[in-house]
Amino acid sequence: MPKRGRRPRRAARRSPKAAEAATILFINTLAYERRTPVASVDDALKGLQDFFDRTIKTHGADPRGVDWKSPAAQEVRFDQLLKLHTDAAQPFSLVDYGCGYGALVGYLQARGYAFTYTGYDMTPAVIDTARATWGAVPGCTFTTRLDDVPPADYVVGSGLFNMKFAATPVDAWYDHMLATIEIMWGRAQQGLAFNALTAYSDPEYMRADLYYPDPCRLFDHCKRRLSRQVALLHDYGLYDFTLLVRREPA
Repeated sequence: MPKRGRRPRRAARRSPKAAEAATILFINTLAYERRTPVASVDDALKGLQDFFDRTIKTHGADPRGVDWKSPAAQEVRFDQLLKLHTDAAQPFSLVDYGCGYGALVGYLQARGYAFTYTGYDMTPAVIDTARATWGAVPGCTFTTRLDDVPPADYVVGSGLFNMKFAATPVDAWYDHMLATIEIMWGRAQQGLAFNALTAYSDPEYMRADLYYPDPCRLFDHCKRRLSRQVALLHDYGLYDFTLLVRREPA
């Protein structure tokens, strides 16, 4: 990992098409903020519901529907999260916290995993799309009610903390992040995995409406508060990192 103050090695350069897509997303979120004041975590969460309600209705079951730029980047992130469970033949249960349209279901199916799955998302239109896409898959359920989310072997979250809107205080969003991690950990019987954008991103690509936490600070939090079995993955060519937290053997 690069030292503080030293510019990290760049991930692969973005193509003109990818750069254009990122610019359009930034303009869309800034336009939303001009229409709808966002000044607190509650405001941001309501804003996110409204934002994703529009994107999923516009793009449907597609990475763009949940503000991801491409299936390839989405799958790279799934690869990191599923390092929690590498034996595809060994059945396991999983909660996908902030599941979007349930793309992780297709990823697991394509790789032959034996699994049961609960997808949770706070946006009703997103869950409606997930049910329409994957609801017929045996062992898969979707809900907008946190109380309906059961314990599972693993709880994972991808992109949960990325968008905060520019006006949301950074410290408040960090506290929200820690509170959400605690909720996820409370349902994780064997392990937890989540990702976030990284504070080591190149400054010229960082956006005011996104959140870039310090991966070392989060590693320390998970190590001290959750488990001694923590892995920080920051070597997969994207501008984010993944933390894996495993329950310690009894």
